[in-house]
Amino acid sequence: MDNVKVYVNVRASFDEQGRMLPRELTWEDGTVYEIDRVLDIRQAAAMKAGGQGDRYTIFVRGQRSYLFFERSAEIAGNNVGRWFVERKALAT
Repeated sequence: MDNVKVYVNVRASFDEQGRMLPRELTWEDGTVYEIDRVLDIRQAAAMKAGGQGDRYTIFVRGQRSYLFFERSAEIAGNNVGRWFVERKALAT
């Protein structure tokens, strides 16, 4: 089974150093998950679903997962990027 990129809504905050930190994410079915902890932030490829951006290693309900921030190519404007996760493609 292949993996797909799923864009999700994320509520984030900025710390005093300017780092963007995700606080909760909303899954495709509308379920809201609080992000318990951000363990790591680094530039990395989404190896399973394709794409690249800032990879956030997060803990949600005791499970480690990855959340990606894909930066917009636009220099101006208020669209700075989108958040996505990788998941297995649904069987058809």
